Amino acid sequence: MYFRAVLSILLASTLCAQSPAPATQPQPPSIKVQVNEVIVPVTVTDEKGKFVTDLDKEDFRIFDEGKEQHIQFFTRERSQPVVVGFLIDLSNASRLHWKNYQDAAVELVQNLVPGDNPKFSGYLIGYSNDAELLVNTNTDPEPMVQKLQKLKPGGGAALYDSIYMACTSRKLVAGEPIEPRRILVIIGDGHDNASKKTLDEALEIAQRNLVTIYGVSTVAFGFNNENDKNLIKLAEETGGRVEYPLQNVYGDVSGYLSTPSDEGNYALKVGTGGYASAMANGMYKAIGNVAGEVTTQYILRYIPDATDAKRQFRNIVVRVNLANVKVRARKGYYPFTP
Repeated sequence: MYFRAVLSILLASTLCAQSPAPATQPQPPSIKVQVNEVIVPVTVTDEKGKFVTDLDKEDFRIFDEGKEQHIQFFTRERSQPVVVGFLIDLSNASRLHWKNYQDAAVELVQNLVPGDNPKFSGYLIGYSNDAELLVNTNTDPEPMVQKLQKLKPGGGAALYDSIYMACTSRKLVAGEPIEPRRILVIIGDGHDNASKKTLDEALEIAQRNLVTIYGVSTVAFGFNNENDKNLIKLAEETGGRVEYPLQNVYGDVSGYLSTPSDEGNYALKVGTGGYASAMANGMYKAIGNVAGEVTTQYILRYIPDATDAKRQFRNIVVRVNLANVKVRARKGYYPFTP
């Protein structure tokens, strides 16, 4: 409740009501996008990682296969319409800090799908041995919250199948993927040991559907995760990023352990008030960063000057006429559906 109260205050000024979108209808099993107009959400941060929010259209240049394109639509209006898929890792790896991940997922749902604004929609997918669509696309957060509160982890991890499901087997909102745009938030550690689909297949389906992927890593302090690179690849290739709420949790704690203990290098013991506070602060910052980025991106749209049917994937580069900033955007797109 603390998370929700604080984040609601931070985001309230950005949530502006608009006319409701037409009611969603069940779609065929495969969601396909024939790309004509390309949408490119862009995040710009300064040297300290703070959002740069005062740029104009003239500050941006976008290149499609090395050729500069004419930006036909530009906005820096906050809280553009989005449909957010929440993908929750229900594998055995989530057991150690399950309550914290569960609370983080609830807070993300309540802040990215506030329920009082029809331009924000969401759906919930859980993945363990299989991926399952737990709550289909809607503007009400409560069904997702209620389902999250009842979930228990156990089994394997079918992360890639869950991404594929998000892109192929849910109700659509009228106007996707241009308005609203598509976001996935993965709360997990990036490992996959149960999917029928591969990492490359999951990435391709996300790129074909103009999805931006964010990760909230569940890797605890003191642990290494060789699968983290998979989560990073999914996020960076689609224009998102990964947050690490449980890493460096104890950076400000005097005398924290330099060598991990069996239970995870805890300077503050599990079950203590200090431990709970450190964990809560880490989760709070991660939630704020993801919610803040989704609602403060620049949106660029353009129609490519030319497309080549022989070239499946087209590379995109976005540049900003400003020194000492970092630009984050999708790396490319597929102009033709398979």
